[in-house]
Amino acid sequence: MPYENTLQIAEHIAPLIPPSVDDISAVRFDMLLYQIELAILAGKSYKRAKNDLLKKTSELSRYASIPAVASQQELIEQILHNDYLERAGLSDYEDIRVRLRDLIKFIPNDERSRYDTNFTDDILSVEWNESQLDNDDLANYKKKVNFYINQNQHIPAIAKLKGNIPLTSDDVRSLEHILWNELGTKEQYEAQYRNTPLGELVRSIVGLSMKAANEAFSGFLNKAGLDSRQMHFVKQIVNYIVKNGMMKDLAVLQESPFSDMGSVSEVFAAKAFMDLRAVIEAINNNAIAA
Repeated sequence: MPYENTLQIAEHIAPLIPPSVDDISAVRFDMLLYQIELAILAGKSYKRAKNDLLKKTSELSRYASIPAVASQQELIEQILHNDYLERAGLSDYEDIRVRLRDLIKFIPNDERSRYDTNFTDDILSVEWNESQLDNDDLANYKKKVNFYINQNQHIPAIAKLKGNIPLTSDDVRSLEHILWNELGTKEQYEAQYRNTPLGELVRSIVGLSMKAANEAFSGFLNKAGLDSRQMHFVKQIVNYIVKNGMMKDLAVLQESPFSDMGSVSEVFAAKAFMDLRAVIEAINNNAIAA
C-alpha cells in the first residue's frame, strides 16, 4: 500500500472507528474465554485455560461484598465447587464470559507487568497436548471434595462417619463413587491423598459429632473414677477428636493442651491409659470398612 494511502486512512477512516472503552482486564478475560471456546470447536484440550479461569473466579469470589459480584455468586459457586466446567459447552462458556467479564476489574493487580521486545518468533508447528495432573488440578479437586462433603453430611456413609457408626463395604463403594467418579478420578484422589482410606479422609473433613464422641467415652468415664486432672485430659481428647475426626498419632498427647496439667504418664496409670487408648482406637477403626 502506498504511503499516501496510509495517510489517507489515518486521516479519514480511523476517526470513524471509536476506540474501545472496555477495561483491559475485561478484554483479556474475553480472550481467555474465546481461547476455550475455540478449543472446544477444534476438539482440543483447554486445561491450562480452564485452570486460569478457575484462578480468576476464585479470586473474584473473595469480593462477594461488592454488589455486582454478589449478583453472580451462584455462578461463581458453581464454577468453583461443582464439576460445572467439566460439563460446560460452548454456550455455557459464552455465558460465563458475558456475566463475569465486567467483574474482573475488581480483582486487584489483575494488570500484569508488560515488557516490549523486538524479537521475532518463528512458529515451526502447533501441537495440543493434554498435560498430566498439576497443582491446580489437585487444589481444585481438594476444594470440590471439601465443599461437597461438608454440604452433604446427610448422605448415609458420611452421616455414619460423623456419628461414629461403623462403615460397611456398601458405604465404602458409595464413597468411591462420590470421590472417584462424581468429584474427580481415582488418580486425582491418590495424587492428593495418597493411600489415605476414604473413610478416614471424610472423617477428617466432617469431624465427629460431640454427641458421638461423648457416647464413645461414656463407658470409660463411668467406670474410671477420674479426678479433675484426668477429666481435663479426657475433655481435651474429646475436643481434639470432634474437630479432627480421629486421633491416629498418640504422640500429640505429649503436647499442649493435653500436657498442660501433667504428662500422660503422670496423669494416668498404665491400665487406665490402655483403656483410654482402646476407646480412641475404636473411634479410628469405625472410619474403616469392616
